[in-house]
Amino acid sequence: MTWTPTLTRRVDDGRLVELSLGNRLVDEYLAFVGARLRPNSWLAVAYDLKVFFTVVGKDPAEVAVHDVLACLADQRRPRRGERVQRLEDGERGLSARTLRRRLSSLSGLFDYLQIREVVERNPVPRGPLARGRRDQRRGRAPLIRTPRTLPRVLLPAEVDSFLVALRRHRDRAMVLAML
Repeated sequence: MTWTPTLTRRVDDGRLVELSLGNRLVDEYLAFVGARLRPNSWLAVAYDLKVFFTVVGKDPAEVAVHDVLACLADQRRPRRGERVQRLEDGERGLSARTLRRRLSSLSGLFDYLQIREVVERNPVPRGPLARGRRDQRRGRAPLIRTPRTLPRVLLPAEVDSFLVALRRHRDRAMVLAML
């Protein structure tokens, strides 16, 4: 790899005005999406791309499908010493929502590079074709499915301890109104 992705930010008057990873094509894409996204979303895209290119270790024009799948497998693997488990499925590693956002950021980059004729095709797999006329209009099935989670009902003791932790009457009133 000819570059090491290093996320640099330029802030002017407290506003994020530029993000860079040190690669001309990736930086042009970040400038492109920076004009269309809010600052936190823009920063998330930059971080997702930094993580991907750090794991893969290739220039954008050299990335293949197997690189994307290898990075995905690496991201699903629990980290050494990780004790935190996800509430939705009880497993370790990154959540499906995070992986899906990272794939979306990566797919956006390669769609941009495909339009610019830097790459011939987007290496981010989209999954099997969806069946049926209605599904075909929506596109392809996602590679990562995010679980549909329902809100967890709090026990009365949990509600009491939460209300005690609130410091302002206004906050307690809002929580009691929601309950």
